[in-house]
Amino acid sequence: MTTGKPKINKLYAISSQNSKYVFSLPLKNVIKIGKRKYEIKLKHDEKFGTYILWKNRKYPVEVVRSRQNKYEILFNDISYTFTIETPFGYKRLKVLSKQKGKKEKEFIKAPMPGKIVDVLVREGSQVLTGEPVAVLEAMKMQNEIQSPVSGTVIKVSARPNTNVVKDDILVEIKVEA
Repeated sequence: MTTGKPKINKLYAISSQNSKYVFSLPLKNVIKIGKRKYEIKLKHDEKFGTYILWKNRKYPVEVVRSRQNKYEILFNDISYTFTIETPFGYKRLKVLSKQKGKKEKEFIKAPMPGKIVDVLVREGSQVLTGEPVAVLEAMKMQNEIQSPVSGTVIKVSARPNTNVVKDDILVEIKVEA
């Protein structure tokens, strides 16, 4: 019997429009479009910065923002937002998205013990999915706590400069239909 981390041989990139792209691990410098395979290279130099070399053309790439497994990149001056998920994480997302429409209220809880540094919403304010609602400091790291749903803030229990324990309710949101 072996113990340790399970071997992951695939990752999923999920776009902000919920398009799914599968990447086999280890990653190779080949992309497949339709049935054709193309060789690509990720390069960096002082003059051009980071870029992808494909068909002898340079396409600039810049990671604008990364937070946990969510990324925003500029590719050839076009912005793309996506998350990277393991197969288990992807299945979890699918289950959660099916349950999302069933709730009337969402309770955003502290994911870990820590100190509330800032509360970014007020009662009555509108929030969007992924929008930060509070900043929690734990082990000298500041973590943005994001809303998993869009809706209206009903109650804010979190207060700046107070300590919370795991699963303390920080914000209550009335979910938009």
